[in-house]
Amino acid sequence: MTNARIDVTNEGPGPRAVDPVASYYVETPVTGWTGWITFASVMLIVIGAFHAMAGFVGIFKDGYYVVPKKDLLVTVDYTAWGWAHLGFGLVAIATAIGIGVGNMVARVVGVIFAVLSALANLAFLNASPVWSTMIIAFDVLIIWALTVHGREMKALQ
Repeated sequence: MTNARIDVTNEGPGPRAVDPVASYYVETPVTGWTGWITFASVMLIVIGAFHAMAGFVGIFKDGYYVVPKKDLLVTVDYTAWGWAHLGFGLVAIATAIGIGVGNMVARVVGVIFAVLSALANLAFLNASPVWSTMIIAFDVLIIWALTVHGREMKALQ
């Protein structure tokens, strides 16, 4: 006895046998939502550039931020924050390139990066509230785009 079932919904001269396991794993078609992946990739490049700019400001212009270091959520030197943001920026840009070509590992790294970026900007909120809030909002959009519509990028490869 086989596990085949009869599919009477297909057009044709009569019913056909359909393998239920094979029909379960059929790839979903590519839709217009893949534009969100491109959006996430471009936004990751923008966020990477923002992190790099914040990093250069923290490294080279220590007196730029008006909030004293002791009033931050995490007490750390602005120069150290600058190097961390510069590193975040470089990772974001490299990850965005990987996402753009449909790499699954890059999608996972992109989600992890967006979570860490949001947490880092939450800790940096007192020093630059508008900038940090904007980056956190972009991070949430990136997480959504990569987790909801990322699977569709496989079909484009």
